[in-house]
Amino acid sequence: MSRPFPSEKLVDDFSTVLSEAEGLLHEAATETGDKARELRHQIKGKLTEARLRLQEVETQLANRARVCARATDDFVHDRPWQAVGIGVGVGFILGLLIGRR
Repeated sequence: MSRPFPSEKLVDDFSTVLSEAEGLLHEAATETGDKARELRHQIKGKLTEARLRLQEVETQLANRARVCARATDDFVHDRPWQAVGIGVGVGFILGLLIGRR
């Protein structure tokens, strides 16, 4: 079972939060006094929720990047000639693709 990539979930979460905040802003535009204050408080809560979610996803992505970097470093140290061969092969293919333009 594949999990959705964090950025896809983040976009969905932000779309939801922004839609809710937009609705609250429209409602707050016509209200005054305590009702307007309550709506502003709700909007602030939604934006705080979005900020926390963004920080959570940022942490997850940073952790994944560290794991990938460590795995790459281990691979290069364990198999240096394979790493050189892969680098040469990728460079050759990129050179061919760029040369065709």
